[in-house]
Amino acid sequence: MDIEDLFKSAVGEKKYFRFVEEKEYDFAVAIEGMGRFRGNLFFQKSSPGGVFRLIPENIPSIDEMGLPQVLKEIVRKPNGLVLVVGPTGSGKSTTLAAMINEINKTEKLNIITVEDPIEFVHKDAMSIVNQREIGMDTVSWESSLKRALRQDPDVILVGEMRDADSISIALSAAETGHLVFSTLHTNDAKQTIERVVDSFPPDGHDFVRHQLALTLVAIISQRLCRTKDGKSRVAAHEIMINTPVIAKAIEENQPGKIQQFIADSASFYKMATLNQSLFRLITEDKISEEEAMSISNNPNDLKIKIKTTGPLAQSAPEAEKKVRKF
Repeated sequence: MDIEDLFKSAVGEKKYFRFVEEKEYDFAVAIEGMGRFRGNLFFQKSSPGGVFRLIPENIPSIDEMGLPQVLKEIVRKPNGLVLVVGPTGSGKSTTLAAMINEINKTEKLNIITVEDPIEFVHKDAMSIVNQREIGMDTVSWESSLKRALRQDPDVILVGEMRDADSISIALSAAETGHLVFSTLHTNDAKQTIERVVDSFPPDGHDFVRHQLALTLVAIISQRLCRTKDGKSRVAAHEIMINTPVIAKAIEENQPGKIQQFIADSASFYKMATLNQSLFRLITEDKISEEEAMSISNNPNDLKIKIKTTGPLAQSAPEAEKKVRKF
């Protein structure tokens, strides 16, 4: 079997021809006896190539991944918008899967996901989970999201908010009593808010800021760091919880103030700046200072904190100390 036949058998002839036409293709596939894989097909030197990543069959829990415990509080909100953001390959899909899994295992709700492709497969536990894949179960993001609202969902997962239409539907869903989860390829809360607003024409910016200020629950920004032993990676997070002060900053177009609000309210609202998260990982001896500096969005401030505070900072609770192999 040559590589073309291998790819055809993996994705099916129809999807393979789509790949040939578009020259790029993302997909997920279950291979009997091997497991479920996330794949990316591409061309190089006029020949097809591919990269495959194994998707765990058992969805990891928030505790198993060592994610911040505040995520368990976030997923219990009755409505609003929760965004998990970060660069490509930062583990956003895994974190989202863990959050949906937490709801599925603990609450009796109707969960609808719209994904491209479906990565983690959720089996009904306490909740009912319906997963729809673009191109297979539905035609487009817009049509699937509009119809999802007619299917009596409590929770909606939008794999990615790609344009103004999908963002608008997600905001409206959050505004009308649904808990909506989605992702964006942004680096922090400030950039995320700016990206959402700038997706719309200028004359709509004030309205979008108002919607965000009302509906936003949290923005979880995630970066993966190499552990000291080099054998795995551990996530560092910026956690922004929407508070009255932050909502006011969003509405008044002052996203630049948000970073300081996060730092000032970290302990009370269980928020964290990326530097605070990186510093904790250093003090727990999970990552090196060099790795933290390469990840930080403000390495000078982190360097000052390391020099002035040192390794004597209190370590985090035991549940926060676990390292998940991403």
